[in-house]
Amino acid sequence: MRTASVERNTKETQISATVKVDGMGAYDIETGIGYLDHMLQLLSRHSLIDLTLKAKGDLHIDYHHTVEDTGYVVGEAIAKALGDRRGITRYGHAYIPMDETLSRVSLDISGRPYLVWKVEFTQNKLGDFDTELFKEFFQAFAQAAGITLHVETLYCTNNHHRIESCFKGLARALKMAMALDPRSADSIPSTKGSLGGADGS
Repeated sequence: MRTASVERNTKETQISATVKVDGMGAYDIETGIGYLDHMLQLLSRHSLIDLTLKAKGDLHIDYHHTVEDTGYVVGEAIAKALGDRRGITRYGHAYIPMDETLSRVSLDISGRPYLVWKVEFTQNKLGDFDTELFKEFFQAFAQAAGITLHVETLYCTNNHHRIESCFKGLARALKMAMALDPRSADSIPSTKGSLGGADGS
C-alpha cells in the first residue's frame, strides 16, 4: 500500500500527516484555519487520497507559517508514499469549471520541483484568510512533493470559485498522475531509469 506519515515540528508549527494514495478520499483535518481545512478536504476527496492531518501553529501572529508548512508536510507525505514512483502514469492534468470560473492544472511527478502560478485575486482576503497565502501553499507543496506544477485560472469573477477550482484541479491532476499503469508496473517512467535531476527525461 502506498502510504506514509510525516511530522514537522518547529518553533512556529507542529504538524503531522498521514496519507494513503490508493484511498477513498476520506479525511480528518484540523489546522485551526477553517478555509485551509476546506481546501484540504477538497484535495482529499477529489484525488481519492485519504488524508489525516493535525496542525498547530502560531496563528496569533498570522496564518503564513501554518499554511506554508502544511503544504510542505502534505507534499512530503505524498512523495514518501510514492517511493521511487515506479509504475506511475507520471503526468496529469485537469480543467475544472466552477460556475463562471475555469481553471487548468497540469503537473509532472518528476522529482524536479517547480511552480508556475497564474492566479490573480481581486481581493486581499477571503474571510480572514489572506489570498496571497494560496500561492505559498502550492509552492511549498510542489517543492516537498518534487512536482512540476502549473496552475492557471483562465477566467473568473468569484474569488472563492477561483481557488476552489485550483485545489480541485490539483486533486484531479494528482489522481491521474499517481495512477499505476499496468503496462509498466515494474518500471520508472523515465528514460533515465530514475526521476529527478536537471534534465527532462
